[in-house]
Amino acid sequence: MEDDPELKRIREKKLKELMEQQSKSQIPVGVIHMDSAKFTDSIKNSKVPVIIDYSAQWCGPCRMMAPIFERLARDFAGKVVFGKIDVDEEPEIARSFGITAVPTFIIFKDGKPVERVLGAVGYDRLYQILNKFKEE
Repeated sequence: MEDDPELKRIREKKLKELMEQQSKSQIPVGVIHMDSAKFTDSIKNSKVPVIIDYSAQWCGPCRMMAPIFERLARDFAGKVVFGKIDVDEEPEIARSFGITAVPTFIIFKDGKPVERVLGAVGYDRLYQILNKFKEE
């Protein structure tokens, strides 16, 4: 007995939805404190945009942006991966991306940097930029 074309279409649609749901459930939620191994894995293997906050513990503007970055991580949960790199603990990563001031935010898509934001720009500005890159 052959499948009804409508039934086949419904099965394919449901399978696609399940696969998308599964891939979204594997996207890390919250801010991930990264070392070089986590950084490389996150950038290369992410199917969604990744934003990295390059900061330092001694930096006042960085401390001011930390709760904003965490709020954005909740707002974009499942759509963007949020990482944080302490430039004093991971100087080679900071150097490789030409980080000369903190905080600096770099957005990666398909493993490549696509946007750089310098300074404590606040929630609205980062939200607006991330909204351009998020996956639906």
